[in-house]
Amino acid sequence: MRKIIAATFVSLDGVMQAPGGPQEDPVGGFKFGGWTFHYWDDVMGAAMGETFSKPFALLLGRKTYDIFAAHWPYQKNDPIADSFNAVTKYVATHRPDSLSWQNSQPLGSDVVATLRRMKQEDGPDLLIQGSSELIQTLLANDLIDEISLLIFPLVLGKGKKLFGSGMIPAAFKLTRSRTSTTGVLMASYKRSGEIKTGSFATEQPSEAEIERRKNWK
Repeated sequence: MRKIIAATFVSLDGVMQAPGGPQEDPVGGFKFGGWTFHYWDDVMGAAMGETFSKPFALLLGRKTYDIFAAHWPYQKNDPIADSFNAVTKYVATHRPDSLSWQNSQPLGSDVVATLRRMKQEDGPDLLIQGSSELIQTLLANDLIDEISLLIFPLVLGKGKKLFGSGMIPAAFKLTRSRTSTTGVLMASYKRSGEIKTGSFATEQPSEAEIERRKNWK
């Protein structure tokens, strides 16, 4: 079975719009394109290398696809470009005939149904890059198995957000975390069942919890 993994750059306030450059996605008057640039270091480079070292196919929304298709095919002596150009690109689009980047395939008119079927098949995991609208659609339909976040220490205000109002409540488990020399938190989460609730007012706390509360004072 295949997993869907969303690997995303995000600000502290959840914005994921135009991390790569000023002209990447200025929709809505977004003025901070390229906000990740000054934070990159070797630790982040190594983390990205690990992400792309495993077999994967790309899963992209149409806008991110167009941005990538205008950039990666023209990069030389770049291992990420070589990987992106070689793998299959599955694209959510209403214009399937205009997918010109090599190894690109449309997901069809019912993206959710297509991906539900694909997850049951054998093959490499489906890695989402960018594609904020597609991510929100998949989160709303409980189709994302893992979220790999690079959380940058800045607040951007308005912009396209990772999580929208249509999300279903869901629990995730932290599986790995590390921090770059520039303060970027890299955290990976796996889907982990439903949300569990409780009450400090009605449940008898454990001895360990009682000790923790003493330290709050």
